[in-house]
Amino acid sequence: MEEVNQSTVSEFIILGLCNSWELQVFFLVAFSSLYLITILGNIFIVFLIIVDLHLHSPMYFLLANLSFIDFCLSSVTTPKMITDFLKVKKTISFGGCMCQIFFGHFFGGGEMVLLVSMAYDRYVAICKPLHYSSIMNRHMCIGLVVTSWIIGFMHSISQLAIIIKLPFCGPRELDSFFCDIPLVIKLACMDTYILEILINADSGILATICFILLLISYSYILFTVCLYSKDGASKALSTCTAHITVVVLFFGPCIFIYLWPISITWVDKFLAVFYAVITPLLNPAIYTLRNKEIKNAMKRLQHYHIKVISISGSHITRIL
Repeated sequence: MEEVNQSTVSEFIILGLCNSWELQVFFLVAFSSLYLITILGNIFIVFLIIVDLHLHSPMYFLLANLSFIDFCLSSVTTPKMITDFLKVKKTISFGGCMCQIFFGHFFGGGEMVLLVSMAYDRYVAICKPLHYSSIMNRHMCIGLVVTSWIIGFMHSISQLAIIIKLPFCGPRELDSFFCDIPLVIKLACMDTYILEILINADSGILATICFILLLISYSYILFTVCLYSKDGASKALSTCTAHITVVVLFFGPCIFIYLWPISITWVDKFLAVFYAVITPLLNPAIYTLRNKEIKNAMKRLQHYHIKVISISGSHITRIL
């Protein structure tokens, strides 16, 4: 009888961001636009880094992987949230919920480690410039990226292994727009206090360790440059500002959600939206607007496009 009761929940009801139909229409237009910009922006950065030979360096190799992860991360929850704005009854299957949890933590954990790798790249470039090419070689760059994917996978599978076997037999309402472990685990038909501590510790420790490593890396970079160069501080700060901004925007919501002891619904929803929708959008914007080499690559691509159109036009004219 117990097994029958535990298998009765085949789907979860998603309460969404709000109940107002007018607000849902507004959110539908706003988030659809933001998601489109996010997808196009991140794909464009990956494309630009691949086609422009001037960007074939370790820093931009890692940046291309960051944009790809942001593309994937934004696609885990945002499309479902957008389509749910059109529905009166918002539901997600048990399997779909587990997939959101797995891929959300997979890409999120991978991005945390990748940001640490990018900080290490900047540390070597600024603090050990003479050894940069030998340290940040092709094998090292591939190894850093593969490591980020492996750690993301291990983190995600450890989270999923805990929650997928839990008995769900009663309440099935999630007061959010997607499935996340802190909300789903509260619906289990058992005492989950210890499991909640373990899961929050898993995510919180990973985020905190990566964040501390990043703070140490960038602090050491600035300290080293200030120590050995009079005007180097401003140059180093300019180089690392984009990285630091992305780090703060990405890790802030994560640490708050998993380590903050008090849960406030509207705050949690705001942070979830910021993490899932806004951060993947800001990454390409920050790196594009603040990076001179990316801007120059865009100009070269534009000039090449104009040149191709001009040649094609003259060729067509000759034929006619």
